[in-house]
Amino acid sequence: MDKQQDLCVGCYRSLAEIADWGGMTPAERQAIMAQLPGRRQALKDRRRRDRARD
Repeated sequence: MDKQQDLCVGCYRSLAEIADWGGMTPAERQAIMAQLPGRRQALKDRRRRDRARD
């Protein structure tokens, strides 16, 4: 888990999304899935910036 973003670094979902996944409708799941590429990129970009500061 990435503590700053509260996202799993493997699937890029939040703990709440992971916990609720089984009870979500297909449309709710699809909406989350559509956000994952952007979350992945944002997390990668932030980690690069953090490393550059060190």
